[in-house]
Amino acid sequence: MSDDTTKPDKPVSAKLTQGSITGHLVGQTLPAIIGVAAIMSIGLVDAYFIGQLGSKQLAAISFIFPITVALSSLGVGVMVGINSVVARALGEGNSEQAARRANFGIAFAVFAGIAMGLMLFALQDPLFRLMNAPDDLLPLIRTYMQPFALGFPLILAIMGFNGVLRGQGEARKTSLVSITYAAVNWVLDPILITGAFGFEGLGILGAAYATIIGWGFGVVTAALLMRKAAIPLDLSLLRGSNLVDPAKAILRVAGPAAFSNSINPIGLSILTALIALEGEAAVAGFGAAGRLQSFATVPLLALSGSIGAIVGQNWGAREYGRSRQAAVYAFGFCIVWGLGIAVAMVSGGEFLAYLFTDDADVVDEFALYLSIAAWGYAGFGLLIVANGILNAVDKASYALIQSAVRVFLVMLPVAWLLVGDWGSEAIYTAELAANLFGAVTGAILIYWVLVRRAPDHSRA
Repeated sequence: MSDDTTKPDKPVSAKLTQGSITGHLVGQTLPAIIGVAAIMSIGLVDAYFIGQLGSKQLAAISFIFPITVALSSLGVGVMVGINSVVARALGEGNSEQAARRANFGIAFAVFAGIAMGLMLFALQDPLFRLMNAPDDLLPLIRTYMQPFALGFPLILAIMGFNGVLRGQGEARKTSLVSITYAAVNWVLDPILITGAFGFEGLGILGAAYATIIGWGFGVVTAALLMRKAAIPLDLSLLRGSNLVDPAKAILRVAGPAAFSNSINPIGLSILTALIALEGEAAVAGFGAAGRLQSFATVPLLALSGSIGAIVGQNWGAREYGRSRQAAVYAFGFCIVWGLGIAVAMVSGGEFLAYLFTDDADVVDEFALYLSIAAWGYAGFGLLIVANGILNAVDKASYALIQSAVRVFLVMLPVAWLLVGDWGSEAIYTAELAANLFGAVTGAILIYWVLVRRAPDHSRA
């Protein structure tokens, strides 16, 4: 039995295959910017209130940050896989297949979250020791990571729901989910971390609880929004059907995409281990500036997410010219935004650092990091948008290879070779070199796939 035997109540249209490409890019990306900004703000708000606890707590969260990003990136890969197969099925006019694969994807995401959370809970101590986390920080790290690991299936459930919604072109709904759980975190952080309204606060443990409770609200919101979507949550579609087909389709994209997305934070984890050799202030400055950088690149991250549905639906409908047009416009935006925000971040480095800490050594490292790494923002944008396009057209393996080469043959070797003489500056230079490499290779791959290898019967 194929995965197409049960039909949804009515056909689902591939609405991104018609109308203005520019309009679709704006319409899909603007809500995504709000959603991604909300997500990234969680890290900033956490860092702000944890920074009030002291430099040790800020250093502890700096060790935690790349690990949580790596795990979330694996979840993003699952979301990208669901988004890709749903968008292409809709573009091909196969709404029955889209519905079945969507619901399978949600169930798959939840089970993946359970497995990843349990693995993290079991391996957290050896993992952070590998990162050179000092013994006096391990209790703080453990305090945060234990509840985080147990709550991790909730964020994977959100990724599953959002993958289905994105594949349909429902960017507004995915943004509402993100805003919901971010807003809950904003409210709870000052109460649970530092204390308010007579409550003493739980310190770094409060940050973990705020995040998990926010995820719970996000899951409920996503489930309610799915009830009103063109492809609703209906796990009965999986009953009595062959699940091998949707599993293969999703994993063919989700597997490489998950590893591709997680390779960069894995590299950052190794960089954190190297910078730990330079002292606690270097780790704290690197971690805090990295969180600010994540917020500054929100429009690029949003665009990398929205481009998948646009290119995927048009590729499935054989509107190859429209897919190329979307790629060109997206690349142009990455260059303009990346260079513009780099100027702002380099100019205001020290001022921004004092928002997180008044420790002079941490401020110096924060500003130094921005003065070097910020010039790679445009390249980072080109890289992640290229990855989004490759995943959308079922070329996730290309994105995986590019990401692996970028981190393991560029970023880490540059850091390793220079750190002895340059200290922490070598780490920041390595990140810049990796982003410039990603920009060039990303542009080459998109040209090869969308222009050189696209079928001849393209319609502009």
